[in-house]
Amino acid sequence: MADVMNTPGSSTTAGSIEVGTAGAGAQLAGPGTGRESVAHPVDARLDAVASFDVADFAVPNGREENWRFTPLNRLRGLHDGTAEATRGALKVDVSAPEGVTVEAVDRTDPRVGAAGKPVDRVAAQAFSSFGKAGVVSIPRDTRLTEPVRITIQGQGGTAYGHQVIEVGAFAEAVVVIEHTGDAVLAANVEYLVGDGAKLTVVSIQDWDDTAVHVAQHTALVGRDASFKSVVVTFGGDLVRLHPRVVYGSTGGEADLYGLYFADAGQHLEHRLFIDHDTPHCRSNVAYKGALQGKDARAVWIGDVLIRAAAEGTETYELNRNLVLSDGARVDSVPNLEIETGEIVGAGHASATGRFDDEQLFYLQARGIPADEARRLVVRGFFGELVQQIGLPELQDRLIEKIDAELEASVA
Repeated sequence: MADVMNTPGSSTTAGSIEVGTAGAGAQLAGPGTGRESVAHPVDARLDAVASFDVADFAVPNGREENWRFTPLNRLRGLHDGTAEATRGALKVDVSAPEGVTVEAVDRTDPRVGAAGKPVDRVAAQAFSSFGKAGVVSIPRDTRLTEPVRITIQGQGGTAYGHQVIEVGAFAEAVVVIEHTGDAVLAANVEYLVGDGAKLTVVSIQDWDDTAVHVAQHTALVGRDASFKSVVVTFGGDLVRLHPRVVYGSTGGEADLYGLYFADAGQHLEHRLFIDHDTPHCRSNVAYKGALQGKDARAVWIGDVLIRAAAEGTETYELNRNLVLSDGARVDSVPNLEIETGEIVGAGHASATGRFDDEQLFYLQARGIPADEARRLVVRGFFGELVQQIGLPELQDRLIEKIDAELEASVA
């Protein structure tokens, strides 16, 4: 099943639902996590490569499905091994409540790589090239009343990073990761969510206009655990994020939310994958984006795979895009592959369009100036997702940022 919708702002929306057969099983265990091993294929997309070794990946040429939307010439060498790390390229600060452990470890630590292997060449290059991995550990049964804050400020140059967030069984935590400044960054971020634990992560990309950021985010969700991710992307010349979810046992829940605002010349790409290989788990995805200015580009890929063993799965994914000016382009591709009929429910939806003229007319007919009416419509468009953050101070900052983006376009 597929549909295509084009608007004057140049957008493509396509979707598919497929029924197939599972690939051969291999073991993917979470070393050091205390979770049971789960049978996985080589990788969640069946025939795709998953490896910690960059040599196992060919240099992409842009014709591959995984890279066809990405302008490789803007990756600054992250994809072909020519980007060398620069000393002092990043300044990283971690602010954590009492009881939280913050460590710098090497790649032999069993928690590093526990959520899963890199699934593309840039992620593998990042794993092969980072110096020390940052590990933030929230102990078992701990309920944090304040968020853990990780600030990553680019100081210029190229960097490779690795971050692990480990939440013990029945613990509850909120983690805010904020990126600012200028850098060329390739990174892997892992979330290890213990049995019965609840983790909310807010990842903010508010880079300078010249920054490049490519990252794989992988969450391993334990038995009856809950994982919520809110990805917010505003800045950067090119940002390509790959959020992934795998389930360690039954009863896991994952909610993936995202909002992005692309200005002239920006390329913002979000490629999601949820691997339902375990019975009685749930997932929900909702991403919304706005674009304005010549050559503003957004790409959203949403892949959900329900394997034959994943009976009782419930899943839904949604992507909405608002094109604010001519010259912007959106590619939105939701994919749903189902290998068992024994599910609670599954679906997806995607749409891209202009302002609703009736909404603007309604507001202007009541004396609201055109610019203010436009701002109110965009605020309403993003409002539901902003509220998912749950931190009033941060929510207010993001609303102010959205307003600033709109004011800049008017100016």
